[in-house]
Amino acid sequence: MRVGRLVGLVFCTLLVTGCDGSPFAEVSGTVTVDGTPVEAGAITFLPVDGKTPTAGGEIKGGKYNVKVPVGQMKVSISVPMAIGKKKLYATPDSPEGTMYKESLPGRFNETTELTLDVKSGTNEKNWDLTTK
Repeated sequence: MRVGRLVGLVFCTLLVTGCDGSPFAEVSGTVTVDGTPVEAGAITFLPVDGKTPTAGGEIKGGKYNVKVPVGQMKVSISVPMAIGKKKLYATPDSPEGTMYKESLPGRFNETTELTLDVKSGTNEKNWDLTTK
């Protein structure tokens, strides 16, 4: 019976801290571009050390909330913009799909300059991006 409890305790500990021993923390806040809240987009946290998992989530109505491993992270923010429609298949009756392109400069996503040192517990970080 003691072994069963010990196995259960180890399993629960791994769920809370992650398999690599890195605890996760809540990171939330707002994202604005040139003073306007981002209606829809994505935020991604990439570990600087390359050892902890990547995390990410949606930005909706200018707000985000993501569980992120504790540690130094690079942050990528993407805000796609619709640029037109395109047929999905090469047939006359094909449905159309929306085509998108990234609306933010690469310094906020592809070659991100953004970083965050994620601490245990709850972290609040507002991103006020300026494209000008």
